[in-house]
Amino acid sequence: MSAHTPREGDGTLRRSYSRGESIGGTVSAYLIAGPVAYGALGWGLDRWLDTVFLTPLGLLLGMALALYVVWLRYGKS
Repeated sequence: MSAHTPREGDGTLRRSYSRGESIGGTVSAYLIAGPVAYGALGWGLDRWLDTVFLTPLGLLLGMALALYVVWLRYGKS
């Protein structure tokens, strides 16, 4: 084994799993919060302006922005 290979007894393996789980949770939160927030904004504007197209538009915009933020933070590494 090389010096950089994580071994179960030294805590390195545990730290790498924790970091991966943390990133996964953060990415999941972005992908849920974006469409929910922009969908809610679209829904409110639909109710206020008496339209029907702003809720789906808000959901799509929220998902696109969430994917973009995830790509900016984690996709370039």
